[in-house]
Amino acid sequence: MRSRFRSDRRLTVRMTVTLFLLGLLYVAFVAALIVLLKSWVLVVIVAAGMLGAQYWFSDRIALFAMRGRVVEREEYPQLHAVVDRLSAMADLPKPVVAVSDLDMPNAFATGRNADHAVVCVTGGLLRRLEPAELEGVLAHEMAHVAHKDVAVITVASFLGVIAGLVVRFAFYSQLFGAGRRDQNTAAVFAAVIGVSVAVYGISFLLIRALSRYRELAADRAAALLTGRPSALASALTKVTGDIARIPSKDLRTAQAFNAFYFTPALGAEPGLAGLFSTHPSLEQRLAQLGRISAELGEAATPGKAG
Repeated sequence: MRSRFRSDRRLTVRMTVTLFLLGLLYVAFVAALIVLLKSWVLVVIVAAGMLGAQYWFSDRIALFAMRGRVVEREEYPQLHAVVDRLSAMADLPKPVVAVSDLDMPNAFATGRNADHAVVCVTGGLLRRLEPAELEGVLAHEMAHVAHKDVAVITVASFLGVIAGLVVRFAFYSQLFGAGRRDQNTAAVFAAVIGVSVAVYGISFLLIRALSRYRELAADRAAALLTGRPSALASALTKVTGDIARIPSKDLRTAQAFNAFYFTPALGAEPGLAGLFSTHPSLEQRLAQLGRISAELGEAATPGKAG
């Protein structure tokens, strides 16, 4: 299946390289845990089980975490109408439509492929955006589905999740059971924590580098599909400004899912945005949309004259 969203070869290359590097890292990580814990059956079963669960149930997990629910056409007719129109324009299967009751203005797409995709918007987004702006945001999210980067980012984030869980488990196990362990066991736990921290750090940087580029690719594809880059730029400006005014305590739950969101749930720009952010800066995104707008205007002018 090929959609009418503009394909992005550079995104495909980046996704392939990221998955390859993370795959090597994953194999090394599992091998290190087997050597350290001396229980390959336990490590393989747990790792394979969690990877399968994250791949097959990522849409349900994300919706549950962000208080989203699937909504029917009767409840949100205008929202469904926009998704219907974009699906027809892009020649994509219509994704499941969901709404979160969060006031934070945002949206995300999840699911392992186009036939099992979910597009979710928050109530805060629906209340703040004009119809053309909402169309731009939804086109951005559906571009993620068309580019297959939703599935890639889901699988890619798995390694970091596993490493983080191992660190937490080892830390609390050592903290509450230190009195019952000898020096050798303590050394093994320290090694497990060290390997896990290193794996988490590497996967963290790889995923964020991919995430920043995929956001630019989705912006570009959405702007070209709808033909209205200015509407998407307006939505970006409005959403980013409104999120900055939301108290940090209300954003903490959402921050774990920043890589999936239209804009990151941050009260302010991070100090090291160029390296650690899941999204490119607002300035980068607006500059790209400005260039696309100029290109579309130049392309349209000869047609009008003729």
